[in-house]
Amino acid sequence: MARCLVFMVFQIYCLISTVGLPLEPAELLQLGGDVGSGRLSTDPADVLEASRDFGGFTRGEPLAVYHPSGAGDVAALVRAAYGSARDIRVSARGHGHSISGQAQVPGGVVVAMSRGGKSQPQARALPVYSPELGGHYVDVWGGELWIDVLNWTLSHGGLAPRSWTDYLYLSVGGTLSNAGISGQAFHHGPQISNVYELDVVTGKGEAVTCSEAKNPELFFGALGGLGQLGIITRARIALEPAPRKVRWIRALYSNFTEFTADQERLISQSQHGRRFDYVEGFVVAAEGLINNWRSSFFSPQNPVKLSSLKHHTGVLYCLEVTKNYDHDSTAGTVDQEVDALLGDLNFLPGTVFTTDLPYVDFLDRVHTAELKLRGKGMWEVPHPWLNLFVPASRIADFDRGVFRGILGSRTSGGPILIYPMNKHKWDPRSSVVTPDEEVFYLVAFLRSALPGAPESLEALARQNRQILDFCDDAGIGAKQYLPNHKSQPDWAAHFGEKRWARFAGLKAQFDPRAMLATGQGIFPPPPLLSDS
Repeated sequence: MARCLVFMVFQIYCLISTVGLPLEPAELLQLGGDVGSGRLSTDPADVLEASRDFGGFTRGEPLAVYHPSGAGDVAALVRAAYGSARDIRVSARGHGHSISGQAQVPGGVVVAMSRGGKSQPQARALPVYSPELGGHYVDVWGGELWIDVLNWTLSHGGLAPRSWTDYLYLSVGGTLSNAGISGQAFHHGPQISNVYELDVVTGKGEAVTCSEAKNPELFFGALGGLGQLGIITRARIALEPAPRKVRWIRALYSNFTEFTADQERLISQSQHGRRFDYVEGFVVAAEGLINNWRSSFFSPQNPVKLSSLKHHTGVLYCLEVTKNYDHDSTAGTVDQEVDALLGDLNFLPGTVFTTDLPYVDFLDRVHTAELKLRGKGMWEVPHPWLNLFVPASRIADFDRGVFRGILGSRTSGGPILIYPMNKHKWDPRSSVVTPDEEVFYLVAFLRSALPGAPESLEALARQNRQILDFCDDAGIGAKQYLPNHKSQPDWAAHFGEKRWARFAGLKAQFDPRAMLATGQGIFPPPPLLSDS
């Protein structure tokens, strides 16, 4: 199979070098679309799908889309490209949820790692208990969606991964190439801190198994490495017994200092027995709050009564926490624990609201909202998202300059998340960049440019630029999460001198032709196929 793929790519290169013109899709198809059990496609529908992403405002049309049947196919494709006389760009694509074209590869080949409900090309591995690790793990395909991992492990032992993202329809390899964070990260760390082992296809086409003990440079370099060192084809994910139910709680604040002090108090309880299992928060405008909350959190049987807020205008802050439990018979104990945890907090009186739901329903809550938005034609729109890590020492300055400054009371257009994490839960050997403080915040502007809305794509993009400029001018020390920088000097500044030198060295070692994940724009890309 691998020899067939190498020969096919060689034929393509020979044709191009002979005629000196770009290869037409029809010619590529004639050279052989089916290669072993993998498939190289120039079907317009495949190409169109691979040319766009969730961000919705960047397009990059590949020459072809490769559908692998396993890691061997991925390695064969990359090895053929690496050994060719001409340069060809290769980019792995999960479920297409990048924002700024990071997984796009104009004129190159996209490796379709996820395929809707068929994202697992091989038989799934069962969860395994490891006495050495002191817990369970499961090996999963890099293109597997986290929702499928969850359903699989729940049905085979009642287990679940420890750390999550808020949205589960993302690929394993995609989130591990960034970090993978949600409200559990303060205690368990990001998803990249809950991986025991990886299989990675490097930019040389070498399939390498790596872990903390074996090939650690590649292991930690690939975690948070933005796809620059290789394509993750397998990950060994840490598991824990899954709870059955969740007590989901929200409370409101008008005082930002009290809001962040309470959040930081709650994440400091990570090492103690009495703690919440999830801590997040978000920024809301007082105007329209009741309707927004009723639709997204409460049922008609559990109405929102916010009479205590009738005199509040402008910006409010919502604390969001959960407590896991197993059976209805333990709900009384949960009540006591929750009351004790909430007793020390300084939220506005009369603004605590709770609901109980199955654990899976809580984890999959964003998908529920997605289905509603799809039904209204409000999902497949541009998403000019901006995600920042802000050091805790400057979060009050960020509030004054952004939430109460640049944004004012204009917090519509989508959620604005804000919650703290503990840096000691992040392995410093990974490639992800965080602020140089023990506590830092995720601030995520998850906004949508809806047709006819006052918040146009251009207006939201301009506002994002204002926020970034404010951070630079005020010396906030923020770092972009899911970063999108426009020049290599900007990338070098993002990493910092030492980390940049290390990352660039790993790139030269594992992807010396700089042909992987060129959509990130970090390293100078090779010439396109059509270049002379």
